Amino acid sequence: MTQIYYKVKKGIKYLLPSNELYKVEPFLRYFLYLFYKGSNYYCNVCGKKLKKFIPHNEDLICPRCGSLSRTRRLKAIIDSDFSNPNLKILEFSPSRAFFRIMKKEKYFYTASDLSGDFISDVSYNITDIPIHSDFYDLIICYHILEHVEDDVKAMSELYRILNPNGIAYIQTPFQDGEIYEDFTIKDPKQREIHFGQNDHCRIYSIQGLSSRLKSVGFEVEILNYSNEKLNRNGFSAKEVVLKVRKRPSCQL
Repeated sequence: MTQIYYKVKKGIKYLLPSNELYKVEPFLRYFLYLFYKGSNYYCNVCGKKLKKFIPHNEDLICPRCGSLSRTRRLKAIIDSDFSNPNLKILEFSPSRAFFRIMKKEKYFYTASDLSGDFISDVSYNITDIPIHSDFYDLIICYHILEHVEDDVKAMSELYRILNPNGIAYIQTPFQDGEIYEDFTIKDPKQREIHFGQNDHCRIYSIQGLSSRLKSVGFEVEILNYSNEKLNRNGFSAKEVVLKVRKRPSCQL
């Protein structure tokens, strides 16, 4: 049934623009969900109980909302850290599943995407964000910084617009050792070979990214879930999230 779903979705892509496909997708997923409905697992993004998640590219996808394991983890972290419904939240290039659920909440939620590949409200350049300082209570920057050549400028902008009592969650692909970057590599095929994806310009290490974030004034907490076993939420057994705040001594 899953293969049929993706074939139908692929066919619709040729008939509808992406903004119309976004509207149709929930209805398609509802019928897919009927085949996965059960009680063994639970998606905390859409709130559905499942017989199982769909394995795809070493990840587990919710058949109802399409959430990835990292999206469900993010939702769990936010639910644990925040109880204020009036949060001002900025997220860069959100997944469709997370965009939908956050728009249903009572948050002041803004989604930004510069690439045009994701659903968004605005198109901010992360190195020059047109928002006044100390504005957002929560910033979500997942799998963004590895695409940005001037990543330190981007980090400085995140620092500037974050509320002094706010939190930012940051995640990228990671490797052991040092940060690997080479700005002379421009060819998409070469970038895929060197950095794992054709629009990436580096691969971070956990400590390397932490050091750069600290250099602009953040204090960094490394949330490491690498030893956690898979559970009924379909979380990844290997995941690291950087939780950052403004260092009190650096606040202006």
